Amino acid sequence: MFRKVVRQSKFRHVFGQPVKNDQCYEDIRVSRVTWDSTFCAVNPKFLAVIVEASGGGAFLVLPLGKTGRIDKAYPTVCGHTGPVLDIDWCPHNDEVIASGSEDCTVMVWQIPENGLVSPLTEPVVVLEGHTKRVGIVTWHPTARNVLLSAGCDNAVLIWNVGTAEELYRLHSLHPDLIYNVSWNRNGSLFCSACKDKSVRVIDPRRGTLVAEREKAHEGARPMRAIFLADGKVFTTGFSRMSERQLALWDPENFGEPMALQELDSSNGALLPFYDPDTSVVYVCGKGDSSIRYFEITDEPPYIHFLNTFTSKEPQRGMGSMPKRGLEVSKCEIARFYKLHERKCEPIVMTVPRKSDLFQDDLYPDTAGPEAALEAEEWVSGRDANPILISLREAYVPSKQRDLKVNRRNVLSDSRPATTPGSARPGAFTPAASTSIAAPSGSLAGAGEAGKLEEVMQELRALRALVQEQGERIGRLEEQLGRMENGDA
Repeated sequence: MFRKVVRQSKFRHVFGQPVKNDQCYEDIRVSRVTWDSTFCAVNPKFLAVIVEASGGGAFLVLPLGKTGRIDKAYPTVCGHTGPVLDIDWCPHNDEVIASGSEDCTVMVWQIPENGLVSPLTEPVVVLEGHTKRVGIVTWHPTARNVLLSAGCDNAVLIWNVGTAEELYRLHSLHPDLIYNVSWNRNGSLFCSACKDKSVRVIDPRRGTLVAEREKAHEGARPMRAIFLADGKVFTTGFSRMSERQLALWDPENFGEPMALQELDSSNGALLPFYDPDTSVVYVCGKGDSSIRYFEITDEPPYIHFLNTFTSKEPQRGMGSMPKRGLEVSKCEIARFYKLHERKCEPIVMTVPRKSDLFQDDLYPDTAGPEAALEAEEWVSGRDANPILISLREAYVPSKQRDLKVNRRNVLSDSRPATTPGSARPGAFTPAASTSIAAPSGSLAGAGEAGKLEEVMQELRALRALVQEQGERIGRLEEQLGRMENGDA
């Protein structure tokens, strides 16, 4: 029996490739604020980047197609009175984004369907409850309008954005600065990494500590903790000797890590990005010029190193595109938006495949833009996994799903009748835009009839052309026959 030397994995040959220069976003003055946030958030419609701003805080929101040099006068979202520290797109509405700032507030914004044409200073909702700067904002993965914020007051607040009310306040569970917060797959629990070197698993509705691991990483530098799809917790941090580490934990048995790996001795905080569909974790160090990626499996050693993408420039921040925004025809399994000092560069992660067909094994059904629960249902104790969609049809949301989201739009109270159209989650596809016109059925019908007539005209023209070419070929063959027989 031959022993297998190389572990079999379909992600072993994943490679990263930066896009060409004309597809980058140039001349963006990325924020210099000292905070270990990603500074970047992206969804299938927009790219948002926290930028330098005088006299307050601001972030840019660019339609994905607006590449090239960004004019200095390009409008920003600039309602905060202090620097913006964190931003997060709503997973159930591609035009709604939340921001946390040094001014102690959380603001929720509605971005116009085609991007900004003038500076946006009026948020839809201002959430006030923190007494110190707000460094973390993250939306609930399955319940509509539920937002978590964490501040330097060591408090975690959970809000119902639809009613602008505070649902839960957890102020006694963290004795020190909270580095990051991550929801689990169905949003029943979240885990947090804290400056006291502890990783905690918390039930927000009961306000109780489910599990805690003290000194998850011995080093004093910032660490991170994220939930994986199966309920395990993946952490990044530093050893006592300031070496960067990765670890995998089972919250049922927090005593010893399932796996612990040391990487190197750089000093930038490691930001993990997790893809639940492929179980691949991408680890980006702030100030590094590389992205390492690992596959998480059920068999030891659990964390399997795949490869490293390396470039020349260090990264100031990083954004990750949700799965439904990727190009499935190119076998793209992840796309990162790397922030340099003055630009944003997309990096595409691809699995090399020869076939052009849809790759079922690379693209299992993924979380779609439809919320599985309303905020009130979640508060009452219900849990639900994300509603999955297939990427085979290029992730076109159904009309039914579209209308349901519009009906419960976060902005229904504060915007006039134009709102339902602007709130649809899948607005980046032509199919979704047709659903806005649904009320004027006669117009839609006339449009379809017009298109059908156009197609019929093209068909008739093609048929005439084919007939004409056939006759011409016949004449040429006849001529050729005569020439060969010496008649011509």
